[in-house]
Amino acid sequence: MSATPRGRKPPRVGDGPLFRRLLIGIVLIVGAFLILAPLLIIGVEAFSKGWQVYRDTIAHPDTLHAIGLTVLTALVAVPVNTAFGVAAAWSITKFDFRGKRFLLVVIEIPFSVSPIVAGVAYLFVYGLQGIFGPTLDDYGVKILFAIPGIILASMFVTAPFVARELIPLMQAQGRDLEEAATSLGASGWRTFFSVTLPNIKWALLYGVVLCNARVMGEFGAVSVVSGNIRGQTNTLPLHIELLYHDYQAAGAFAASSILALIAVFTIIAKVALERQGAGRVRRPATRPALVASPAEKTS
Repeated sequence: MSATPRGRKPPRVGDGPLFRRLLIGIVLIVGAFLILAPLLIIGVEAFSKGWQVYRDTIAHPDTLHAIGLTVLTALVAVPVNTAFGVAAAWSITKFDFRGKRFLLVVIEIPFSVSPIVAGVAYLFVYGLQGIFGPTLDDYGVKILFAIPGIILASMFVTAPFVARELIPLMQAQGRDLEEAATSLGASGWRTFFSVTLPNIKWALLYGVVLCNARVMGEFGAVSVVSGNIRGQTNTLPLHIELLYHDYQAAGAFAASSILALIAVFTIIAKVALERQGAGRVRRPATRPALVASPAEKTS
């Protein structure tokens, strides 16, 4: 068995210039057809009948209501899922308790369950023939085919995003800094805001960006629980579907351009956060602000 000469690195897959160029070319071609082409088509078709049609579609009351409902859903679902993700990541990475593996499984459920199945499950829970539906109806509380159902479905689908970004990072960071702060008498909130949060801020923002993008683009679960009531329970993706079924292709593409712009801004924010660190860039370790310096101890 021949050994590799000293000072020469063993060959790697793809080191050959021909193979490397071929691989990059295949990726670029597939990416152009699968990603860039649809975005270009949306932009072209949105203005295919002129600026007037595009403006009228965006300014239509139903479109404005769909945009407002989508924004409202994001304003409620994203902060709640952010708080849930931080709490879940904190619990899993900083404490040892029974049921930790079960909690990890619960967090992963929305990734393994189809959104449409999740919407149907909500029907069996909050529908008139569901578990809580008759009781809620007696008190005049309407969950399904209303805004609360849309928010609940969106929260279910996007629940894991923040937690999935934070858990690996917080596991790698360990518990040393938090334990040091606690030993110096810091409270739990002081420890979180002074020690933990500065170390996870980029990963947290990264998860929030992904969660927000998914909320605004969610279709499957929301289509089941919303009832598709035009001008009342239609989010922007559902409104695009209605426009397309009404043979208003230009209007559907015009409304789709808003989601496409959100996707582009999401990618830009994702790249910017990755460059800023997103919890992955190793920086020189700094002493927590809670640890007193020798001068402070002697004073």
